[in-house]
Amino acid sequence: MSFTVAVVGRPNVGKSTLFNRLVGQRIALVDDTPGVTRDRREGQASLGDLTFTIIDTAGYENIDDESLQSRMQKQTELAIAEADVCLFVVDGRAGLTPLDEYFADILRKSGGEVLLVANKCEGRAAEAGIYESYKLGLGDPIAISAEHGEGMGDLYAALGRYAEESESAIEDEDQEDPNRPLRLAIVGRPNVGKSTLINQILGEDRLLTGPEAGITRDAISVDWSWNGKPVLLFDTAGIRRRARVTKKLEKLSVGDTLRAVRFAEVVVLLMDATNAFEKQDLQIADLVVREGRALILALNKWDLVDDKTEAQHVYQEKLERLLPQIRGVPLLKLSALRDKGLQTIMPAVEHVYRDWNAKVKTSELNAWLKEMEQRHPPPAVGGKRIRLRYLSQTKSRPPTFVLFASRANHLPDSYKRYLVNGLRQAFDIEAVPIRLQLKQGKNPYTD
Repeated sequence: MSFTVAVVGRPNVGKSTLFNRLVGQRIALVDDTPGVTRDRREGQASLGDLTFTIIDTAGYENIDDESLQSRMQKQTELAIAEADVCLFVVDGRAGLTPLDEYFADILRKSGGEVLLVANKCEGRAAEAGIYESYKLGLGDPIAISAEHGEGMGDLYAALGRYAEESESAIEDEDQEDPNRPLRLAIVGRPNVGKSTLINQILGEDRLLTGPEAGITRDAISVDWSWNGKPVLLFDTAGIRRRARVTKKLEKLSVGDTLRAVRFAEVVVLLMDATNAFEKQDLQIADLVVREGRALILALNKWDLVDDKTEAQHVYQEKLERLLPQIRGVPLLKLSALRDKGLQTIMPAVEHVYRDWNAKVKTSELNAWLKEMEQRHPPPAVGGKRIRLRYLSQTKSRPPTFVLFASRANHLPDSYKRYLVNGLRQAFDIEAVPIRLQLKQGKNPYTD
């Protein structure tokens, strides 16, 4: 069995930098601004031959009200309760602060395992801070530099006793493994209810929510199970129009969201039902399609719509007119806050995931191609015919087909759309991107 490690401490002591170091990639956002991390974030870490689950947390502050900082603090407290051991990180260069001492007192009273880590200890500038940290009463500090990778050997030795002998290295996930989780990302503009939706799905306040726009900054992954099928849920930062994204931190958040989309298999685009199909919604949908991911559209806050029949008619017309490249995509109506309509999400995910993995036999494809060509031959370009020779599927996820034809580079886009729409109808492949690539054989008389 693996063990769980929570990285805790006051803001801006380098918790996310240490998290990234142990995970082996830049997953958590890092910036000089205090309080970048807000939700608790999990990852699979390795240190030497140790493998374990690591949780990055928001910086702890002594606040007791209903503010955003207070809700962040509660998420940190949940991480402490879940962990087998806490890495209490202090800034070796800055020395101890009253908040460090307050947090250390909380950790001692929790009764859990705590390892004191003095970060930013490269060079001699941190010696005074290291000696000062002994007075916290949490044992010998482990001096490290998360940014430069120093002191990892001492951290390995301290964590070693929490690993069982039977623990093995984490293997790369196999795409054909039936136990591999389905990767589902929730994306959308800021404040459309993405985190609230995931909390309702999970049945717990796993993610930080509130009326403030832009609470979520990292793309947070959460393990879940639906009908016995493992699912990896991704909550993402809201994506605003590029012209409005000016701060470095927000640019990092948007980049993290884009990586989550590329990693996901199915993406739910959550829109505000009172103001859906805005330009930014359409751009996000187009991004998901260009990345080749299966897409579901969901209208959240449906309970706030007065004339639901009229709104449904208007939005269905907008879907068909503004997003013709994803005909048949599910359009769900729900209210995450009121827990209404959420039962429609996973059946829709299962449906588009099946289409996303669609495979068609070559013999069936070419019989269909012959029929399509007889029904509507390709136009003659420059007085010369274009001959369709052969069609095959080269991959799924999304379904990708290669058409071999004479003068393939002259085939009009309108005829390509004719073929793609025909593929959708004939082989029941809806709601997912279909990629049609054209190739032509080399003419031996060219020279």
